[in-house]
Amino acid sequence: MLLGGGFLFVVALAIALDAIFGEPDWVWRRVPHPVVWFGAWIERFETRFNQPKTQSAQSGRLLGLLSLVFLVAAGGALSWVVQSLLLSFGVLGGVVLALLSSTLLAQKSLYLHVKAVEDPLACDDILAARKAVSMIVGRDPEKLDGAGVARASIESLAENFSDGIVAPIFWLALLGLPGLVIYKIINTADSMIGHKTERYLHFGWAAARLDDGVNLVPARLTMGLLLLSPFRSRVAEQEKTIARIWRGIAKDAPRHRSPNAGWPEAAMAGRLDIALSGPRYYGTEMVDEPFVNARGRRDVGAAEVDDALRLYRSSCLVQFMIIIAIALVSY
Repeated sequence: MLLGGGFLFVVALAIALDAIFGEPDWVWRRVPHPVVWFGAWIERFETRFNQPKTQSAQSGRLLGLLSLVFLVAAGGALSWVVQSLLLSFGVLGGVVLALLSSTLLAQKSLYLHVKAVEDPLACDDILAARKAVSMIVGRDPEKLDGAGVARASIESLAENFSDGIVAPIFWLALLGLPGLVIYKIINTADSMIGHKTERYLHFGWAAARLDDGVNLVPARLTMGLLLLSPFRSRVAEQEKTIARIWRGIAKDAPRHRSPNAGWPEAAMAGRLDIALSGPRYYGTEMVDEPFVNARGRRDVGAAEVDDALRLYRSSCLVQFMIIIAIALVSY
């Protein structure tokens, strides 16, 4: 660890604070969330430098790359100064640093968003379930039945466990607050401009490629956590062995539309013995994606979402214990 084993106690405290307190709305109603700041600066650069109707593809890619490099450099430098200042105050500074870092994690927030889908599904309130799932997925919820809503929420849980929790913690542990801030800038840029639309195809190219790169290792770590964490399904008809689930992951994950998202999705699908991904609507367009764990159950509902949340909680706890263990050994 570049910052030494002692810094991992800061990471562990950040994880604990996020798990307990989550996103304090009363704070963010008064002060913009850091991701809001990142998004505002990305939007400024995109508005100023992205002119797809007059730029060549090469110019668009170059300006998108330079914009992202500037934002990453500025965010990394500022966060390094903040971290250095706080660590100079010893334990108290470490606590404040952990508190700041926790604002860029999403354990409790992700759990609550998926739980908000499970609860109306359990009451057969498809309208409320669709509304809740629309907060965490990009596809058209009006075209989803109850099983589709459940699968969409479980897919989002698996993907966001990687992007919103494991990856930020990985980069925080490896490079400190600068690593965490740089990761969140890249990930936010990808979510805003990393789309293959006419406007963002070239300018957002660098954001999409960099996001793939910084998530390469965390996505596979997430898969490992979901695959190996203690868990027993309450509704699956049979419990697959870890070896059998791994064979399914190795086959299905590389076929996924994303180079990274398929790994946690395939692990989640295998542990729950359900099928995920598959064809879906984005707006009016049907995208024919292959299923992950295609032989798994497709008629799923609130019980499977509950299973997914229990596996998620177990994986979060295992991750926390691993951080503590490495900190104790390294300190």
